[in-house]
Amino acid sequence: MGRGKVELKRIENKINRQVTFAKRRNGLLKKAYELSVLCDAEVALILFSSRGKLYEFSSTSRNLLGEELEALTTKELEQLERQLENSLKQIRSNKVLVRSRVGVAFEPHSVRLSKGNLS
Repeated sequence: MGRGKVELKRIENKINRQVTFAKRRNGLLKKAYELSVLCDAEVALILFSSRGKLYEFSSTSRNLLGEELEALTTKELEQLERQLENSLKQIRSNKVLVRSRVGVAFEPHSVRLSKGNLS
């Protein structure tokens, strides 16, 4: 007997949402690995949790070195530069988001500390 269709909407229960995220994250990482092996494809997966934690998968651990960049055309270098700029923007945006969440989470504690210093 097959499973029923799952309605795609936000899971309201926080614990159920975290469990579902963990299970589906692992399934997605496994699928990315399988795709890279079966199809001999280069696969990269970047995933951020709702708390801003980073999960990643890369089928190759290739790092760009200066020597490899010399063979690229001007157009390819410009495309690589745009990709890097877009990645940096996304990383900075996520960093601000994580910091704002952490700041909100610790705000009551810091207020208590400052009140303790006043008395």
